[in-house]
Amino acid sequence: MSGIKRKAIHSSGGPDQNTKKQKAIPKKALKPHAAARDLETATDSDPIVESDSTEHSGDDDGVSWPSGDESKSQQDGDNNPHEGVPLPESSAKKDSKARAPTNESNGLSTSSKEAHAKQKALAQERKAAKPNAESIARTKKLWERLRRKSHVPLEERKKLVGELFDIITGNVKDFVLKHDSVRVVQTAIKYANRDQRRMIARELKGEYRSLAESRYAKFLLGKLLVHDDKEIRDLIVPEFYGHVRRLIKHPEASWILDDIYRGVATPSQKATLLREWYGAEFAIFKAGGKATGTGELKSILEEHPEKRKPIMHALHDLINLLVQKKMTGFTMLHDAMLQYFLNVPAGAAEMTDYIELLKGDEEGDLLKNLAFTKSGAHVVCLALAYGTAKDRKQILKVYKGTIEALAYDANGHQVLLAAYDVIDDTVLTSKSIFPELIGKSSTDLSEPQTQSLLSAAIHLNARIPILYLFVGPSKAILRAEDIEILHSVHQIRNTTSKKDPTTRRAELLTHISPTLLALIASNASSLMQSSFGCQFITEVLLSAPAGSDRAPALSAIIHLTHASDPATTRALHEPSAGRMLKSLVQGGRYNPQTKRVDPAPPPALRFHDALHASLEAQGRVLEWATGGNSFVVVGMLEAEGFAAKGALVERLREGKGALEMAAAGVTVEEGGGGGGGGAGKNGREKGNRGAQLLLEKLDEL
Repeated sequence: MSGIKRKAIHSSGGPDQNTKKQKAIPKKALKPHAAARDLETATDSDPIVESDSTEHSGDDDGVSWPSGDESKSQQDGDNNPHEGVPLPESSAKKDSKARAPTNESNGLSTSSKEAHAKQKALAQERKAAKPNAESIARTKKLWERLRRKSHVPLEERKKLVGELFDIITGNVKDFVLKHDSVRVVQTAIKYANRDQRRMIARELKGEYRSLAESRYAKFLLGKLLVHDDKEIRDLIVPEFYGHVRRLIKHPEASWILDDIYRGVATPSQKATLLREWYGAEFAIFKAGGKATGTGELKSILEEHPEKRKPIMHALHDLINLLVQKKMTGFTMLHDAMLQYFLNVPAGAAEMTDYIELLKGDEEGDLLKNLAFTKSGAHVVCLALAYGTAKDRKQILKVYKGTIEALAYDANGHQVLLAAYDVIDDTVLTSKSIFPELIGKSSTDLSEPQTQSLLSAAIHLNARIPILYLFVGPSKAILRAEDIEILHSVHQIRNTTSKKDPTTRRAELLTHISPTLLALIASNASSLMQSSFGCQFITEVLLSAPAGSDRAPALSAIIHLTHASDPATTRALHEPSAGRMLKSLVQGGRYNPQTKRVDPAPPPALRFHDALHASLEAQGRVLEWATGGNSFVVVGMLEAEGFAAKGALVERLREGKGALEMAAAGVTVEEGGGGGGGGAGKNGREKGNRGAQLLLEKLDEL
């Protein structure tokens, strides 16, 4: 039997006996020659060994096929008339020494070495017989040198790249479909100039779909497209027209197709690729592959209402197929899902089935992937808005452990805002979101919790889910697209949610406010170093729910006016800090529609009294009135209920000369920030505008 070697068992001419039967015979009943034969079998480490000359040859305990000498000695042994007679001990030792080198020479038998040599020679012959064998071998050597970028001098690299292009020019197609040689072309593209890259792109024209389906060559497309060359892009993208429905299901081509759609294609090209999701009839087979039409499904259905059913059916089937195959990370899929959702009638059975499709992924990968793309986040927001209370709870449960990642993402934070606005169970919302977003609700913050909150408060995206409950859908923190999505969510919740929006917001603020007020009280100096931090302080203090203890936070800000370190002093006179202080002094947020200040919820802040007392004690009222924070002093005069208004006016009149000099721009006081003197913008006069307003108000009083 092939692969099995049985050691020779010498007999005295009778038939071979089965090993199992031999063990059943008591030793005392064996004859002398049988005892010797049994001793040989017992001392053999492996009478029957499965041998593989390519993997196990050379093992110390392995057995190889006998060499010519061994076979001859075994044949002679069969005719030995003294077989079965025990040899003298000295003769046995000599015999074992004589046979030892055959099986143990360098761990390999002679026949095994010869077999390996023949196999190696045969492999070399096969490689040499392949097309362009010599060229591929040479390019591999060049690649081995070029890939070590830091070890190759610039001049040598240019020379090697030139030689590489001399070899592959005109033969690029022969290189790109082999796993070992395609990396050579990728290296050539990496170090190529624009003309060389375009040369490779032109040679590969007509082969890009095949490259996308190749396990190795697909990366070549990425190398060509990463340089954002319009000519190369227009060569590659049209070759995918008419094949989107097939390629998006391909295990290799789907990823490169989505990369092209997401990062390279123009809006017109993206629309053409997306249209093919709506059915086979939208595939483009025109010569030249020109992109035509819109990708908006609503416009297509308005133009062809009779095709609504087949289009929606084809789109749903392809979406469902990819979801079942766990291929849910594609941006193109998310765009198609949004188009379907936007065109399903509200309350229809298709809407219910679609929401069930979103929840049907047991691992939750679909909803998690959706939340981090623009269209996908919109889909999740709509699902929360249209879903039942049970649907919303199940959707929110999927994001357990990813709330912080959603907050920091440019699209993911929209999901959190939609959850705030539509989920009636505010206890569920606070328990599901706030522990991951702001940590444990407490006035005693741990160091990790403090650092996490400080990072979120000054982050462009992460601050939005924190401040949204205080500010609402305001342009102060939200982008235009965020406001548009939330507007549509608010329209839908009128029919799907029961709780009053004002009540819902107030209940959520009750859960989140104590922790944020404690953060300001303990880290006011750190927050004031940035404009986002100043905005954070302003919004939290002005919009904290009625009855909140804001005194520690306000005291911490007042304490900063006594600071002597340069960093805090400089931060206090920054324009962002000036806007913050003025808003706190006025006791509310300015309403541009009514042109009045909307006061903060009770109790009143009365920050103006505390700030004036601090400045008066330090003798710095005129310094602030003529410096960068002059508008803060203006806010004091305008604030309602300011008890020390008369004392402030008297102090300003005493220093009217300094005010006039600052207004004229003659002197620049300490911390000349946003209100300080200097050259005016757009041809305006020099001088401190805040000081000018103070002089006008003094004349009016």
